[in-house]
Amino acid sequence: MCYVRTFGKNIGIKSTREYYHLRCPFCKSDDDKVVDSRSSDEERVVRRRRQCLACSRRFTTYERVEDIIKLTVVKKNGERVPYDRQHIVSGVQKACYKRPVPVTSIEKLAEEVEEMLLEQQSPEVSSVLIGSKTMELLRDVDKVAYVRFASVYRKFQDVGEFINEVRDVMQESDKRQGQQGLFDR
Repeated sequence: MCYVRTFGKNIGIKSTREYYHLRCPFCKSDDDKVVDSRSSDEERVVRRRRQCLACSRRFTTYERVEDIIKLTVVKKNGERVPYDRQHIVSGVQKACYKRPVPVTSIEKLAEEVEEMLLEQQSPEVSSVLIGSKTMELLRDVDKVAYVRFASVYRKFQDVGEFINEVRDVMQESDKRQGQQGLFDR
C-alpha cells in the first residue's frame, strides 16, 4: 500500500503527480492507470486501485485531501513549526508498540485530534494542547499505550510519578468495571 497526499486549493484539487512522483512499488515505473476509485472515511480519503502499465502489477493508493487551513504548532520552547499529522500517528504508534491496537484505531485517533484542532479556528495551536488531547483519546484506546505515551510526553522524572499515573489508570478502570457490573446483573 502506498499513501499519497493530494493538496486542495481554492481553485480545485491539483493532480497528485504535480507534487509527488507516484511510482509503482514493484518496478518503480511512473506510468500507471486507475482501475478503481472509492471514497472512504466520510469522503475524506480516496482509495484508488492502480495498475502499472510497465509490469501489469496492481497496487493501492490512499489519497487524502489536505485542508486549506494550514496550522502552525507552537512548541513548548516557543518554536513554530508547520502542523504534521504524521507526528501524532508516529508518537501513538511508538506507544502502541507490541500492543493489540489496530492501525485503524491509531488513524481514527489522529483524525479526531486533527478535527479538534480545526474546530479551534486558530492558525496557531499549542503542542501542549495536541499532546493532552492525544493522551485523552489514547487513554480510551489502550491503557498501557496511554501510560507509555504519558511517560514520554510528561517527562516523568522518577519512578514515583510513573507509579502514580499507573495507579490513576487502574483506579479509573476499577470504577468503570464497577459501574459496568451494575448493568450485568
